[in-house]
Order: sequence, then structure tokens, then C-alpha cells
Amino acid sequence: MMAQSKALLVLENFIGGKFIPCSSYIDSYNPSTGDVYCKVPDSGKEEVEAAVKAAKDAFPIWSSKSPWERSQILNKLADLIEHDLEAFAQAESKDQGKTITFARTVDIPRAVYNFRFFASSILHHITECTEMATMGCVHYTSRAPVGVAGLISPWNLPLYLLTWKIAPAIACGNTVVAKPSEMTSVTAWMMCKLLEKAGVPHGVVNIVFGTGAKAGEALVCHPDVPLVSFTGSTLTAQRIREKSAPHCKRLSLELGGKNPAIIFDDADLSQCIPTTLRSSFSNQGEICLCTSRIFVQRGIYSEFLKRFVAEAKKWKTGNPSDPTVDVGALISKEHLEKVRNYVKKAQAEGARVLCGEGVDALDLPPGNQKGYFMLPTVIAEVKDESCCMQEEIFGPVTCVVAFDTEEEVIKRANGVKYGLAATVWSNNVGRVHRVAHRLQSGLVWTNCWLVRDLNLPFGGMKASGIGREGAKDSYEFFTEVKTITIKH
Repeated sequence: MMAQSKALLVLENFIGGKFIPCSSYIDSYNPSTGDVYCKVPDSGKEEVEAAVKAAKDAFPIWSSKSPWERSQILNKLADLIEHDLEAFAQAESKDQGKTITFARTVDIPRAVYNFRFFASSILHHITECTEMATMGCVHYTSRAPVGVAGLISPWNLPLYLLTWKIAPAIACGNTVVAKPSEMTSVTAWMMCKLLEKAGVPHGVVNIVFGTGAKAGEALVCHPDVPLVSFTGSTLTAQRIREKSAPHCKRLSLELGGKNPAIIFDDADLSQCIPTTLRSSFSNQGEICLCTSRIFVQRGIYSEFLKRFVAEAKKWKTGNPSDPTVDVGALISKEHLEKVRNYVKKAQAEGARVLCGEGVDALDLPPGNQKGYFMLPTVIAEVKDESCCMQEEIFGPVTCVVAFDTEEEVIKRANGVKYGLAATVWSNNVGRVHRVAHRLQSGLVWTNCWLVRDLNLPFGGMKASGIGREGAKDSYEFFTEVKTITIKH
């Protein structure tokens, strides 16, 4: 299951309950050192074909199990991951660049909870029934699993978002072929080693590692995969829609965001500032829900900016395995360069960089000098039409601008192609409701950020995606509904 070559970890695909070596591999880097530390299968059509066949073969037995039986297995898998939480957290931090603290407190606990949540929710769904007494008819609905689910997950929250897809898919009785990001595959591979012990039958969960261009495209195009759930970029989602259209596949697409925080002059800054720092810079800003546009009402703009920048400078950037570090490494050298270029563009347009990139010195330990690090960066005096205010940067960069009126800020906040999440800060209850209703955003948090009830719908508007995920929404996505009429 694990081979050693020059001390490198070598992953294998997991197909039909077995680890299968691949004919070619991709280098995977440790973002905090810049060194290759892992070899990931460079899978393509052949590997995807084998995985889909294994999933199809496993479907009749798995789909015939009762929700209670599937629930027991999901809970067992959750227990096993939780038992190995520290090992998973260490692997996630090393593989992705995130801080060990974030992996321990957010990523792996949430992955565990994903299985527990859907293990419970699958037991509580009800179907509909109506009676037409005059016609002597009763109508009722039944739901059945769809078949083989193709699941494609991103590199920013690797196990967290992979399990957010696998858990509801298999809870509903589907079998899956999943493709994690080739840049962050280790924790998915580790989870595969626990599946048999948890009682997951062979072929129910298959993991094929590789790039989107090869493995991802083969999965999306496969005629025996009727359903695809994808989290990632809007550009990739466009290609998925094109490739899946001839097969009329069912799609759930959770895409990018350019999320605004709207801070009114009656906001409690003692709560607002630390929360907005977290919403801007958590996980190096590599969360689709991160705040990257901060609109502050003019009366408190100067005070907010002064305090926000002062606190941002206190965030410690460095070795992710150091528990005192707040900001780890970005995912790749290429991504770091992309994020840096946004800051350069803002400066070229006349914006002011108040802290972080190009302004403050980045002091790294000797072993991390070649890593992909960047300080939390705050930019002011940015025009709304600037690419820094329009495009998803996906790094530790946020823009702070002033506004005057409620009407004005709603229009400006909605003036991007995305519509995933927003935060509103105000003690005026009426204003909070008015603004929340008018924002073109799938999620609106008021006086908080990232407080989630997994029962409720998650997803975005406009270029931020299609479909919703959550207890009811995931159940509906991963099942087919049938209406049955009985005349008596």
C-alpha cells in the first residue's frame, strides 16, 4: 500500500477495495519547504474505467442496504478517523500548507462530523403522500439512489470537502468514484485504509488520483456516471457543464466567491475586527467563503482601518507545524505568484498596500525559506472596477473601501459576477434584514462568520455555483424521486 523511493511517500489508487499502483506519477510538493515529498498517481481513462466498473458492481448490494445499516457504517468510519485525528491533521498540514492548529481544530473534526451528520440525517427523511378521495386514488413518493456518483474536490480543505461529498452520496445508497486534487491527496489515501475496517463494502468508495485534465475529465465524460458534484473554480465548472451536457448529467457545482463584508457605523468593532481578520486570512485566505472586499461606512472608516491593520500585523506567518503560527504556506509556487501579482496590479492602479506583501519583512525559519509564504495583506483605496475587487484572489489579501449609504453599498456589494457569501455588521435589526434580503448571495452572516448549521442549504448564486448542499438538499441531489399513484 505504501512504497518508499528516496524517502518519498508514493500513493496508489483505491479501486474495488484494493490499492492499485499506477503507470505514471505526479510530483506533490510540501508548500512550507518547496520540496517534493509525495508521488501521486497520474490517472486517466483506464483507471477511471476500472473505478466506475467497481462502483457499478457494488451498487446493487450497497443500495439495497437499509438507511440504518448504512448509518452504522458511516458512524464507524467517523470513529476511526477521529481516533487517528492527530495523524490526519499532521498529514493535512504538511500536504496543504495550512497551520497544524487549523487542521486539528477545523479540517479533521469537520470531516468526522460530516460522516456523523449524514449518518443521522439519512434516518429522518420522510416522503410525501396525498389522497384524491373523489378519484379513489392515493399518491405517494419514493426516493432511490441514483447510481455511481462522480465527486471532484479541491485542494484548500482536502478531507473536509471530500467527506462533505462522500458522506451524503453513500448515505443515500450511491457508490462513488472520487477524485481529490492532485496537490492534496494524502488524507484521502489515508481514509481509504480505514474503509474496510469501518465495514464499507469493496467498490462503494473508489478514489482515483490525478489531474483534472485527465482523471477529472474522464470521470465527467463517463456515460455510467449520472451525477457529478464538483467544488472548485468557475472556469473548470464551465468545462464540466459542457462535457456533461451530452449525457444530461445531474450537477452540483460549488464555485468561487468574491465575498463582501459590509460594516455599518453602529457595528461593534470589538467583535467585528477579530472576526473579519479571521474571515479574511483563515487558512491563508484559501477558503471560498473568505472575505476579500470590506466595505466600511465612512464615519468609522479611519478607525476601522487603523485597528484592522494593527491587528493584521500581529498575525504570525511561518512553519505550519508551529502551533503559535496563524498563517501557513500557500498551496503552490504558481499560486503564490498569482496572488502576489494581484497586489502588484493594485499598486499600479494607485491603491495603497497598508501591510503585508511588499511592505513588511517576512521572517521565516531556516527550513522554510523556500516555502510559499505571504503575509496578511490589506489594500486600501481600491476602485470597484479593479481586478482586486472583481476577481477571486484566494490568498491572504483583502481590500478595504469606504461607503456612505445603505443603498450605495448594496449596489456595490452586488457588483461582481459572484454571489457566494456575505457578512453584515450592524446592531440595527431592521437594517440587517433589509440588507440580507437584497444581497445577491447564497449565504449571509450577520455579526458573525462561518457559523454553519449543516441542515441548511449551502451554495451560491450567479457564477458561484448551481445547486445547494445540506441535509435536505444533498438528499434530494443524491436520490431520484418517483411519484406512485394507486387507484383502489
